[in-house]
Amino acid sequence: MGFGCCAFAGAPGPSYKGECLSASILRRLLSHPLTAGLQLDDPATTERRKQIISSKPFLKAIYDEWYGMLAEKLPEVEGPVLELGSGAGYCERFIPGLITSEVFFCRGIRLVADAQRMPFPEASLRAIVFTDVLHHMPEVRRFFGEASRCLRPGGKVLMIEPWVSAWSRFVYTRFHHEPFRPDAQDWSFPSTGPLSDANGALPWIVLVRDRKQFEAEFPELAIEEIRPFLPLRYLLSGGVGMRSLMPGFAHSGWKRIERILASQMDRWAMFAFVSLRRR
Repeated sequence: MGFGCCAFAGAPGPSYKGECLSASILRRLLSHPLTAGLQLDDPATTERRKQIISSKPFLKAIYDEWYGMLAEKLPEVEGPVLELGSGAGYCERFIPGLITSEVFFCRGIRLVADAQRMPFPEASLRAIVFTDVLHHMPEVRRFFGEASRCLRPGGKVLMIEPWVSAWSRFVYTRFHHEPFRPDAQDWSFPSTGPLSDANGALPWIVLVRDRKQFEAEFPELAIEEIRPFLPLRYLLSGGVGMRSLMPGFAHSGWKRIERILASQMDRWAMFAFVSLRRR
């Protein structure tokens, strides 16, 4: 994730134009040199992001935490675990035997597959895990239908996704390159590429704002846990597109600061851990 200016609905005024210009300048100044000249939908960009994560200790500590959370919450049922969007990560170090997958070919990936049309038999998977993937799915209903079909009873969908709060609205709509539209009425959006199109607010829309609709359409998937978190550290890490604003040794200190805000995550969270269980 890199941070850049995102479009608002309606006619832009002077204040908006100034914010966009400031964000654009900030992005150019802080952009990570390894991302220069690369397009989001180019597989080389995904592979380059793996290099960036490993080269930034502050960011890598966050990914270690994410993968540890996913591994810790795996269900007791047997069967293979599928990871979606594996190209830039290393979750297989935390989940032995993980089936890594991506929408295009990348080095180290075991399977090229679309999450909206998964090549697995019914009731064959123990779990489906991913980070920052759901909000890129242009037809998210297809994924939930496939997850319902492929998961064994007791199996889980475990994800870490961008989240909606007062703080995240401010950050994502002003400083992030991906669209972030909490007011979008539809769960789908036009797609011209696997990574260049998104709605960062989609996980919150589906699982919180439209929860009753989700439960009516997908009764097989029980919302087991939603845990908003991470208000500051990812931003300070610069993500996978920007230079880090903090050295690696500062990570534990910022994590302690975030713990102080734990009771206020509805206002401050930028991400959430979500667990869905197949009934």
